[in-house]
Amino acid sequence: MPVYDNHMAFDERVAERLRGLFDTVPVMEKRMFGGVAFMVRGNMCAGVTGSNLMLRVGPQAYEECLRLPHAKPMDFTGKPMKGYLYIEETEKLSDAQLRTWLELGLRFVATLPAK
Repeated sequence: MPVYDNHMAFDERVAERLRGLFDTVPVMEKRMFGGVAFMVRGNMCAGVTGSNLMLRVGPQAYEECLRLPHAKPMDFTGKPMKGYLYIEETEKLSDAQLRTWLELGLRFVATLPAK
């Protein structure tokens, strides 16, 4: 069941799974994009909106990642945000699959300066 907070809805079960996968990486949570975002060194890495994983893979990996199963452009404003993806049907992914996606996001944000 989605959690509603300040008019933002996201699937708490998916968020909890992500929290468990950030086991060795310090993260801060921030409400944004109609859900919750996981910030690494002040940069958005991943998040949950509805039951979708939001993932920041960066502009160089973006096109290649779009060819992978479950990946769609992140377009909550009606215009795709290059470098950001929605991973659909997240609740059906295994922890190993979810970790693989998360590692793509972590790899990109590791290239960014801390904020």
